[in-house]
Amino acid sequence: MEGDPTLQLRVFDLNCWAIRYLSKRRQERVQLIGDTLRREGFDLVLLQEVWSEQDYSDLKVKLGGCYPFSHYFRSGVIGSGLCVFSRFPILDTLLYQYSLNGYPYMLQHGDWFCGKCWHGGAGITAIPPLPSCQLHAEYCREKDAYLPHRLLQAWELAQFIRHTSKAADVVVLGGDLNMHPEDVGIRLLRGWTGLRDAFAEATRFEGCEDGCTLVPDNCFTVNSELLPFPLGIRIDYILYKAVSSFTVKCEELKTTTGTAPGTDIPFSDHEAVMATLHIRRQGQAAGDTLGTAEPMLVDVVTEARTEVGVGLRAARRQRYSAGRMAVLALLLLLLQAAAALGALAGLADGQPFPKLSFCLLAFLALGVLLLATGLHLFHTMEVKMLQGTEDQMRMALRALQERP
Repeated sequence: MEGDPTLQLRVFDLNCWAIRYLSKRRQERVQLIGDTLRREGFDLVLLQEVWSEQDYSDLKVKLGGCYPFSHYFRSGVIGSGLCVFSRFPILDTLLYQYSLNGYPYMLQHGDWFCGKCWHGGAGITAIPPLPSCQLHAEYCREKDAYLPHRLLQAWELAQFIRHTSKAADVVVLGGDLNMHPEDVGIRLLRGWTGLRDAFAEATRFEGCEDGCTLVPDNCFTVNSELLPFPLGIRIDYILYKAVSSFTVKCEELKTTTGTAPGTDIPFSDHEAVMATLHIRRQGQAAGDTLGTAEPMLVDVVTEARTEVGVGLRAARRQRYSAGRMAVLALLLLLLQAAAALGALAGLADGQPFPKLSFCLLAFLALGVLLLATGLHLFHTMEVKMLQGTEDQMRMALRALQERP
């Protein structure tokens, strides 16, 4: 950077949808992704949903010549699925798992087991951090039970960037944020951090209409999920901002448009996002500023806090229901224990129930007790995390409103 006043940074971001045994033509697509990355020679590659460490190892071997620095981030039961490849040294890494990430009993969704998180890598000489992330998926837009969790994740990510980027020169964030551009979560993230959207800021754009990254033309896309959106949706982003004595401009943004060149399949069910950023040193430090006018930011934080409050009340109801179920199961066990002791002491003429039925009922009550107690503890933690986030947002609102 000292010798060259302008640095061109080419960033590639893709949700690879590489789930072992479930994703269609996974190995073929991972091979194709590796071939493309080796041919194109990006400066920074951010990948999500690389669930198999073997897939990461294969990519690392293939890309070692052009991307000598890489890291795979391990988290949760089955891993975070996040990895990064870079032409520049990765000087440091940090992985942070979100406080809330769905529900362990929602097995069909699986977000809780993968331990979704964000990671940050410091590199490119003096221009850290370079975080990549994935937020909780939106499975039903009309009745989005995970919206409070996703807002909590967006707030935690925004707080992390806001508090750790002060010593940085440039921040680049890429990933599958699972939010539409107009959603409160993305407005909160951008407004609170000052991050700029590469699609909105790009001088030149080439790709799917409106920058969509889930499109009906993709053969792996579940078209029924896109019925309200005939053109598709945009949920994959490259965001950036300059913090100190640098300016950043997005010269070009591209997305893939279905099948990869020379093949009959796309890279993934998501389209890849590719940005060319020009980073230039300026004479005076720019400082860290909010990205949205403060009256608008007050509205955004208020809206987010309201949604978190809705989730908090729902979590309290679930905690109460689980606690009540645990108490009823415990009472049933105590009644059975009393009946068994009475029979042993000769206070009853005989066992009121057949032994097998009595034992099965006891095991059922014990199972319900353990399950309900576990759910009560989980929802207690959920309540605390949502309450803490709501408190932080209330303090942020007070600070914004008191600012002259």
